[in-house]
Amino acid sequence: MDIRSTQAALGYITSRPAVDPAPDTLGARAETAFRDFATTLQHAETTAMAAMQGDADPHSLVQALAQAELAVETVVTVRDKVVEAYQEILRMPV
Repeated sequence: MDIRSTQAALGYITSRPAVDPAPDTLGARAETAFRDFATTLQHAETTAMAAMQGDADPHSLVQALAQAELAVETVVTVRDKVVEAYQEILRMPV
């Protein structure tokens, strides 16, 4: 079998997109999730301040605080899973 350098280069170029990361990578999704988390907490804080001033009804305050609580619980669960995975990796024999 005769493989020339141009054929090898062409094969490399055509197979390269298969290993390149997609534009929608895990990092981009994580960044979006963190921004959504921050927005949820900021909304809850703004609603709580408005309720203290009498500008927001109690129903919207309860709803905003419930969303913030759910967001914090989700982040804590993800953090716990990441720590657990890291500890499992550390236990692996080399």
